[in-house]
Amino acid sequence: MTTTRSTPPSLAVHCRAIAERARRAAIDLAGIPGARRAAALRAAAAKIRADATAILAANAQDVAAAPGYGLTPAATDRLLLDAARLEAIAAGVEAVAALPDPVGEVLEETTRPNGLVVRKVRVPLGVVFFIYESRPNVTADAAAVAVASGNAIILRGGKEAAWSSGRIVASVRAALVETGLPEDCVQLVDLPDREAVGEFLALDDLIDIAIPRGGEGLIRRVCAEARMPVLKHFSGNCHIYVDRAADLAMAEAITVNAKCQRMGVCNAAESLLVHRDVAERFLPAVAARLASHGVEIVGDEPTRRLVPAAGPATEADWNTEFLGPKISVAVVDSLDSAIDHVNRHGSRHTDAIVTADPAAAERFTARVDTAVAIVNASTRFNDGGELGLGAEIGISTDKLHARGPCGIKELTTYKYVVRGTGQVRG
Repeated sequence: MTTTRSTPPSLAVHCRAIAERARRAAIDLAGIPGARRAAALRAAAAKIRADATAILAANAQDVAAAPGYGLTPAATDRLLLDAARLEAIAAGVEAVAALPDPVGEVLEETTRPNGLVVRKVRVPLGVVFFIYESRPNVTADAAAVAVASGNAIILRGGKEAAWSSGRIVASVRAALVETGLPEDCVQLVDLPDREAVGEFLALDDLIDIAIPRGGEGLIRRVCAEARMPVLKHFSGNCHIYVDRAADLAMAEAITVNAKCQRMGVCNAAESLLVHRDVAERFLPAVAARLASHGVEIVGDEPTRRLVPAAGPATEADWNTEFLGPKISVAVVDSLDSAIDHVNRHGSRHTDAIVTADPAAAERFTARVDTAVAIVNASTRFNDGGELGLGAEIGISTDKLHARGPCGIKELTTYKYVVRGTGQVRG
């Protein structure tokens, strides 16, 4: 069984058994060629399409229960599946299958004076414990990224998407069995006991990395309790800076898209910075566009003079990932002031500059401490698929060992493989 709806007699024993199965599956998967792993993912995509009616019915159960969990409209939208979104999930799995296999890639090769050939070879991490929020597409993405990179994955999704995730994982596991891959390289833990997370985080002898993807409270808990390395996906307090040399029509289109195209996601813009030389021409127009999308503006004093409907921004506003119809706006005196603001208040996720000045773009991208720096485009492009990585398992705001969108290469490490012809050390 891939899921359980009741707490087992011994939670620790149950969690260890899941991790042991994952470890065995990871060892088996490491020896399976990339072409077979890709074929299994193509079969999984086909199975998701074939099981569309059952998956959408399961999702309807989750959506019906959403008000009882206190989900906001934005969170419910992230949970909802329809035919188009389900097709996007299947297509995302196929996109991962089409990527070059990273496993076995020779990163470096040298021959020592004694004839030893030393190769640095890319290998899977092993077993991934992934804790994430109520987005069914993340279930499929994470499973695909793990299998494509030769890893086993233990999925612990939010209760809000329990039915959807369970049905998607059932489809994926069926495809694994059909194609001869170890079924337990993808397992979903559907335990109501929150202590289950803590049990898994203690299993550093079986699990190689923990990846939390959700609210800041979850991530801080995982960091505090995990005995294995943690790849962190902290908040997306993303900025757009409109430079004095910006094309203002371009800046307006980028700002509206970054904020409004989908507000409840981590790469949506939450803060807008505008150079004082263009603020009078730019802010009233962009404020009207944002207001037409129902976006509330809070800003500093110069912003409020130019946009009378704007409310006062608090210190907390500058640091907040709103994930909804609200944005903080500040007028800055210079490029360096904008950079300082981003580095002081940002979350090192995604930050963009709109400018026609190459030197300004270069200075911004070099000095802003962020996982993804964007020039003249929406922050919404910080996404594995949009950047050519296929589906992602998260967007890391860490600096070690991976940063930005984490696709199949980011779920690998390396080993040294040394070949000799009988050499012994004197």
